[in-house]
Amino acid sequence: MKLFIAGLDTETNTFSPMQTGLEAFRENLIAYGDATSRPLTCCSSQMSVWRNGADEEAWDVVESLCAVAEPGGKTTRAVYESFRSTILGDLEAAMPVDAVMLALHGACVAEGYDDVEGDLLEHVRGVVGPNVPVAAELDLHCHITDRMLSSATMISTYKEYPHTDIEEVADQLFRLMKRTLAGEVRPVMGLYDCRMINTFHPHRAPLRGIVDRMKAMEGQDGILSVSFGHGFPWGDVEDVGAKMLVVTDNDTGKAARTAEAFGREIFDAREEMRGTYLGIDDALDRAVAAKSGPIVLADVSDNAGGGAPGDSTFILRRIIERGIEDVATCLYWDPIAVRMCREAGEGATLALRIGGKVGPASGDPLDLTVNVRRITSGVTQRFGPTPLGIGDAVWVTAGGIDIVLNTVRTQVFHPECMTALGLNPAQRKIVVVKSSNHFRAGFEPIASEILYVGGPGALQPSFEQLPFTKLRRPYWPKVGDPFAQ
Repeated sequence: MKLFIAGLDTETNTFSPMQTGLEAFRENLIAYGDATSRPLTCCSSQMSVWRNGADEEAWDVVESLCAVAEPGGKTTRAVYESFRSTILGDLEAAMPVDAVMLALHGACVAEGYDDVEGDLLEHVRGVVGPNVPVAAELDLHCHITDRMLSSATMISTYKEYPHTDIEEVADQLFRLMKRTLAGEVRPVMGLYDCRMINTFHPHRAPLRGIVDRMKAMEGQDGILSVSFGHGFPWGDVEDVGAKMLVVTDNDTGKAARTAEAFGREIFDAREEMRGTYLGIDDALDRAVAAKSGPIVLADVSDNAGGGAPGDSTFILRRIIERGIEDVATCLYWDPIAVRMCREAGEGATLALRIGGKVGPASGDPLDLTVNVRRITSGVTQRFGPTPLGIGDAVWVTAGGIDIVLNTVRTQVFHPECMTALGLNPAQRKIVVVKSSNHFRAGFEPIASEILYVGGPGALQPSFEQLPFTKLRRPYWPKVGDPFAQ
């Protein structure tokens, strides 16, 4: 058997002020055939699982491009078309192949391509023909499209958020591919549109129970895979929104019925799944009044993992204006401020302009007098089992507020992005993190309470107010019952 593997992973916030070009990918990963032999990312870790599985089966493996960028605005046409050309060129050179497995995101938009993954899968299908199985693993924050389904043999998404099951799903998909090649199963897919745009949290009921039942159903009674694609709300594309996807063994009716049953259950629980987001002052009031900490405040509107700049100052400004102390906050993407601190050196006191550099969604910059506590490079923070770099980082203190600045735009995943500099967030009353939910895996063990803050920024969680131009169907919460229309 010969297995072809490749990866292309970035999430597109079409409302973001930043383009995603070649430099954005270079800052994370561009590997031409050797990603699985380098330090792994969330994308290449899937490819590594597939390579290891293939090695155990004594299959030949052809590894092509793996390109990863931090979520941002639209990918430039030239960059996407270049990556596509590389993957297709490698695939044509490898032909004939017995199977193709792709590590994708599912919410990538490029200039001229609203459905990058659908376009790539369609081109791959054009090379391999109708009989070669093609599998794709997607982030659960994906747009699942008919174009994807018509070109892929099987698609699975992560089920957990934080994404702690990326490698687990990759292994399940590989075992399903192995059974497909052996003729034991014939995967077919069914999709159900939940007509919902929201952020969903599998760590709490009722979704927790639904996800557990999805997992338990896999491998039973001809059901091979069950995926809940949460959707990525900040993508202005026709297929934005939550969808349920089921893969069965040659039973399209069962796939469709099972997808609809789970999808209707999620829709019926929509009000229970509505997120609770506090205003900045309400969140600070609760944090200050708490008897013990840390109280973790999630700045969901400035999550770089959703394409936001990661340099907004709205919450930090209110903390300073209110004179609140015993606060640690991270990560502020500010290469200019980091450079100035490096020039000044550890122990220096200087006037420093922080944040507010990208545009209106970043707020105004803050002019502070800071003490440089620590300067370092090579810091990583865990994302599941994968260490992800934050670039050069600086810990500065302004009064009773600790601030971590860094040079690689990324969201906060784990306290390691602070502890590696000597700053222990467990010892602070209030901890502010720029993240939507991935932070929970690392911060929940130290937090006495977690509050989600829906302040200004590029990812405001007011889903009924998002300025979609391409979505044609009604959706909740824009309307109470979109199915009635």
